[in-house]
Amino acid sequence: MTKPRPSVLREFLASQAGSAVLLMIAATLAMVLANLPGGGGHLYHDLIHAQFGPELTPKLGPMTVHLWINDGLMAIFFLLVGLEIKREFLDGGLSTWERRRLPIIAAVAGMVVPALVYLLVTGGQPELANGWAIPAATDIAFAIGVLALLGNRAPASLKLFLTAVAIVDDMGAVAIIALIYTQGLDMAALAGAAAVLVVMFGLNRAGVKSLIPYLIGFVLLWYLMLLSGVHATVAGVLAAMTVPIRCTPGAPDAEDSPLHKLEHAVHPWSAYLIVPLFGFANAGLALNAQVFSALLDPLPMGVALGLFLGKQLGIFGSVWAAARLGIAERPNGANWAQIYGMAMLCGIGFTMSLFIGALAFPGSALLVEEAKGGILMGSIASALGGYALLRWAAPSLR
Repeated sequence: MTKPRPSVLREFLASQAGSAVLLMIAATLAMVLANLPGGGGHLYHDLIHAQFGPELTPKLGPMTVHLWINDGLMAIFFLLVGLEIKREFLDGGLSTWERRRLPIIAAVAGMVVPALVYLLVTGGQPELANGWAIPAATDIAFAIGVLALLGNRAPASLKLFLTAVAIVDDMGAVAIIALIYTQGLDMAALAGAAAVLVVMFGLNRAGVKSLIPYLIGFVLLWYLMLLSGVHATVAGVLAAMTVPIRCTPGAPDAEDSPLHKLEHAVHPWSAYLIVPLFGFANAGLALNAQVFSALLDPLPMGVALGLFLGKQLGIFGSVWAAARLGIAERPNGANWAQIYGMAMLCGIGFTMSLFIGALAFPGSALLVEEAKGGILMGSIASALGGYALLRWAAPSLR
């Protein structure tokens, strides 16, 4: 008798410490290379902006290593995000309204409050207003990774709640990318993408279980999205919604479920290759006198305070209010100090915040760099503060 394969969620929670450490190493390496003395930092920028491959669309111009990672490989990351969202809503921790209520409340508050903090700090400056969504995102890999480093000092219910909040947060981030950071739509390409999506849903309805047609459709959808003006990574989430799933509530993942098989196959590549590559290609911030002098400017401070203060206030405040008003119960086995520490960890916005930052200021390398500074400050403060609070709040182990 073969032993049942562990669910993706259990594998995910068990592996995030390793993938988070790898992401930290990649980001640190990017920072080191970007700050090599004697102009050596130019080698890093020349590497990630080197032209590679054909020009896919005049809107993007010649493809570079950076574009292939951000617009290509990250579509696979978003495919995994979409698969996780669908699984959790149909076959996981968000499969009933009772389970969804508190994570949705916390995630929405955890996006709205950081955006308000950002807008308040930036003072409504028109040239900075487009960056309001940068501190609204949570990096699930880093946040779960820090929890994993705490071991059994963080209750399992807290890890599951953070995962649920981050998944709903990802849904909000995808919607923002699709609706807010979309410019100059090509209606013909968009119609073609819609037609491909209809065919993929038709395959699902027809009972097609083979993953090959869905993967071909994903590639076509990605290319048409790239041409359409909607960010190409959204194709990953849309394609994931068409992949068939066989639900087995309360039991391990079904071996013959196409969605579960694809999720198991994609997850290691995303966690151990794609996300670290993204971190390497986007975290390289040259720490010169100009950057240091700008760290207290409205943009980096708005991002940093949005992540560090906005996230913890929005998430903890909404959980406390929901419990106080009898709308939902707090996670079992977690005290209020631990919930506050978890809310602080949600201020780690690294991957998604960097991604949105590049979309928010596409014509200004200076503003993108300032946003990076704010993301690093807010994320590091949230990681250290959340880790310290959770260690202190955990019951002593004997």
